[in-house]
Amino acid sequence: MTKFPDPQPIPMTVHDARYHRKKELIDSSFKGILIRLAIVVAEFIGFFVFGSYSLLMDGLASFLDICISLILVFFIHFASRPPDSNHPFGHGRFEPLVGLQLGIFLATIGGFMFYDQTFSLATEGDREAISSYAWIIPLAAVFLLELCYQIVMRVAKRENSPALAADAAHYRIDGVTSLFAAIALIAGAYLPQWSHALDHIGAILIALLMIIIGIGAARNNFFQITDKKPEKKFFDCVEAAAKKVEGVKETEKIRIQQFGPDAFVSIDVEVQPEMSVEKAHIISQKVRLEIQKDWPNVRDVIVHIEPFYANDH
Repeated sequence: MTKFPDPQPIPMTVHDARYHRKKELIDSSFKGILIRLAIVVAEFIGFFVFGSYSLLMDGLASFLDICISLILVFFIHFASRPPDSNHPFGHGRFEPLVGLQLGIFLATIGGFMFYDQTFSLATEGDREAISSYAWIIPLAAVFLLELCYQIVMRVAKRENSPALAADAAHYRIDGVTSLFAAIALIAGAYLPQWSHALDHIGAILIALLMIIIGIGAARNNFFQITDKKPEKKFFDCVEAAAKKVEGVKETEKIRIQQFGPDAFVSIDVEVQPEMSVEKAHIISQKVRLEIQKDWPNVRDVIVHIEPFYANDH
């Protein structure tokens, strides 16, 4: 060969998979926004009509979810942009960065609401009992959110998308907050003299859930930003893909950075000691290609070529 070998082009299936991931994530978010918007309107109306703080808290939690979803849609789109001269490793970190900030924001709002409802529970005087029909609104929200969970989770499993699965889980969590509100209001309907106390307790439980969800979201996004080791299944995927390439005898020292829609892989590949540099380079290109085909989120792969010795393992 008299010239440098041409690089192995990334197949269109990889680009299509990346586009499909972004589209599914954004479409799922917009469906959730529309459903949550209807729930927010109904619960805010219920708060003004029935005076229920559980409805207010549940509506506020759903409204914050809408704001979070809108911000995430923007940053999901932004994070999927390819590398440029100022961001040679891509823009993927923007997704966990905004996720970290939104998680902290959600936990903070939950903390303020927890304090406010606890103080109200301890100091509030006698008030007229809450309507015995107020529970209908949050109970209807439970069924709507669970229906969304089932639809989105079915798509997530079919597409093998952990991002969609996480979005689906969020619907179920929202359903749980609505269930807290419904239980508090149903109990209040049977115990009208305790209806406001039970209403505040339901709101406190919702605030606690907001704190827990916010801390969990912040924690997971913080781990991505600080390059915590990903799950074992990703290492297994990389190793299996590399070993598909003819001439690869063994792999070791697999390192993965994963953040948002992107992942970067470094892998040591062992080949026959007498293999020429030219052939080893071609093998390294094929290894990169196979890894990206099996895991389209991988932006780039650094392949280190080493000699293979059977007794060295």
